[in-house]
Amino acid sequence: MGNQWTLQDATNEFPAVVEAAQGGAPQHVTRQGVEAVVVLSAEEYRRLMALDAGREPKRDFVEFLFSAPKLPDGLEDLFEPEERPKIVMRGSPFREGD
Repeated sequence: MGNQWTLQDATNEFPAVVEAAQGGAPQHVTRQGVEAVVVLSAEEYRRLMALDAGREPKRDFVEFLFSAPKLPDGLEDLFEPEERPKIVMRGSPFREGD
């Protein structure tokens, strides 16, 4: 049957699904035509979990920003906000001098 099974077939042929997964071929099981699960050997599962454990945990965007390097002392004023230019719209009833 290959490595793709309907849920009904995987249920009926579960020993074959397990045997194929233990042989190193992940078995894909669909439910109503949509892939639902993948059956892996315990060895492959442990390998993937070890890879994931070695990765740095995901941080949210705020944590990422707060982890940015700090400016050296004396450079805090480097990024002072600029004065906003005055914007005057043409034909504005609020414009002076009309």
